[in-house]
Amino acid sequence: MNQHSTNTDPPLLVRDMTVAYDKRPVLWDIDYASPPITRGHGSLTAIVGPNGAGKSTFIKACLGLLPVATGNVRFFGQPLAKARALVGYVPQRESVDWDFPVSVLDVVAMGRYRTLGWLSPVTRAAKAQALDALAHVGIDNLAHRQIGQLSGGQQQRVFIARALAQQARLYFMDEPFAGVDAATEQAIIAVLRSLRDQGVTVLVVHHDLQTVPTYFDHALLLNTRLIATGTIADAFTPTNLQRTYGGRLTLLEQASTALAQNIGPAGVRGQA
Repeated sequence: MNQHSTNTDPPLLVRDMTVAYDKRPVLWDIDYASPPITRGHGSLTAIVGPNGAGKSTFIKACLGLLPVATGNVRFFGQPLAKARALVGYVPQRESVDWDFPVSVLDVVAMGRYRTLGWLSPVTRAAKAQALDALAHVGIDNLAHRQIGQLSGGQQQRVFIARALAQQARLYFMDEPFAGVDAATEQAIIAVLRSLRDQGVTVLVVHHDLQTVPTYFDHALLLNTRLIATGTIADAFTPTNLQRTYGGRLTLLEQASTALAQNIGPAGVRGQA
């Protein structure tokens, strides 16, 4: 993993972001700063909120994939145009045409294109890096398989591997656990923890409230507005969940139970 030097600016800084569809605000006046990198240690942040809360929109607006009505975004103190090599993105699996005739290795090697140049051939070194990324997610044996032949969980691992091949310092991941089996979920969270421990910042749109305290160390609660952000102990509280989800009591009760099991009275996380 390449180690890019950073200053004291947060990996992600969002100021006054508003995004609207047909003049209807989807995100309204969002201010957010991701946790700082401390002693070479990054962070794992869950972006949570009800359907239609603007979670995917937030990611896409940060990445310039959707226009913003107001606001600006900085990555390590720089605009996206100057920081693209530092930022990786794993979109929702459903957004991809999996019938496209390309191999797993080719897809993962796309993560090296910013280094190689779009019209340059994939080098032997880039293929080796792609294979290494596939090994990290446990599917290097599928390198020459056509992507449409993979299961949903395998396809998700390919996406993660492609992001790893980019060697970014900040990753956005949009529902990486959606529709995968238990083994794939555990493999993905192991990769994300490894990235965090190497000083990488990871923001993940996540729907399973019960696993938030176990998988993540920070949370961003969103419902058109930013409801709360901070450590799990500070932000992922029953009060903030109630403010985020309203009257969806079943979800709230499950999340509260998970929170009680993983956060002690002094705010110390339980063992994953």
